[in-house]
Amino acid sequence: MGIGASVFLIALGAILAFAVNASVGGLDLDVVGWILMGAGLLGLVVTMMIWGNRRRAVVTEEPATYRRVEEPATYRRVEERRDAPPL
Repeated sequence: MGIGASVFLIALGAILAFAVNASVGGLDLDVVGWILMGAGLLGLVVTMMIWGNRRRAVVTEEPATYRRVEEPATYRRVEERRDAPPL
């Protein structure tokens, strides 16, 4: 469950627990609201624990050592003939 779904469950549970005064046969909407808020809060805590550990792990490596290689420079001579027609 992500952060968005957790916040949605908390908001929906708060609406059912505090704002709705309807009665449904055999179902207490206040209890359903509190259960949804608890599930949303639990999902938010678990999501934060997972994402928190993921962002805290940092891997560092020693910088690469470079060595200079002295190689003789090789040059090529390129000539272009302008008197021959292109193929």
